[in-house]
Amino acid sequence: MIRVLLAEDQRILLEALATLLTFEADMEVVATVETGDAIVPAALEHLPDVAVIDIDLPGIDGITAAAMLRERHPMCAIVILTALARPAQLKRALAAGVGGFLPKETTPEQLAEAIRKVRAGERVVDQRLALAALEAPESPLTPREAEILALLRSGADAARIAADLYLSEGTVRNYLASAVTKLNARNRLDAVRIAADAGWL
Repeated sequence: MIRVLLAEDQRILLEALATLLTFEADMEVVATVETGDAIVPAALEHLPDVAVIDIDLPGIDGITAAAMLRERHPMCAIVILTALARPAQLKRALAAGVGGFLPKETTPEQLAEAIRKVRAGERVVDQRLALAALEAPESPLTPREAEILALLRSGADAARIAADLYLSEGTVRNYLASAVTKLNARNRLDAVRIAADAGWL
């Protein structure tokens, strides 16, 4: 039996996925969670073979949670599901060691087959997403600039970001100014929007 963990914040979809996978003779859903923060604790408790993770989760996003899961439970293969696929997200997911990256319109049969393939060590990526990733421009942001924009997006101000990252407020402002310039943005919030829309955060 392939032991599966499901992470999805929409309860109706979570329950539907769990029900559909129970019809697969070789699969057992051993855990379901609704937040990114709950993935690693649930995985360490139930030791799934495969985790199917929604990319947009409250708390910790799906790709960050996937990277943490790979570190804490490396035997668990991972499939990311996304509603709005952005090429940069695919690149992040592959860098995090994800085995599968699929759109949410994937059929139950396709998802079950993807679970089997990643469990066997194969990689399963939607062809349209893979092509888009190859054609997409690289992010002009440094990792630190992207990190600071992501914190700004979450509602933190410059003072809070400085405290969280052990930087001075002036340094944070410099990073923000650099990001605004690189993205040809009107202001910080516009920079956040541009970077988020491109999938760089």
